[in-house]
Amino acid sequence: MNVDIEIPDEIGRALAAQAGGLSRAVLEAVVLQAYRAGAITSAQVQQTLGLDSRWQAEAFLSKAGALHDYTIEDLEKDLAAIREASRP
Repeated sequence: MNVDIEIPDEIGRALAAQAGGLSRAVLEAVVLQAYRAGAITSAQVQQTLGLDSRWQAEAFLSKAGALHDYTIEDLEKDLAAIREASRP
């Protein structure tokens, strides 16, 4: 899905200077907010950002200060998301 948004030029330039560019910076911000709100799991963070492993997703979330306690319910949601994503 594509979304068009308006960002002030100064902020766009600052975000574009980050590794990965403006689109990546906006995607990461949206993913972080969705994770913090409980709308997506760490497995979905991994999938959306194209990370190679759960550990990369955990490192990304930890660096952003978004990592929260991982419960058995979280594990079950992640497993369900992985199963869904791996279906042909």
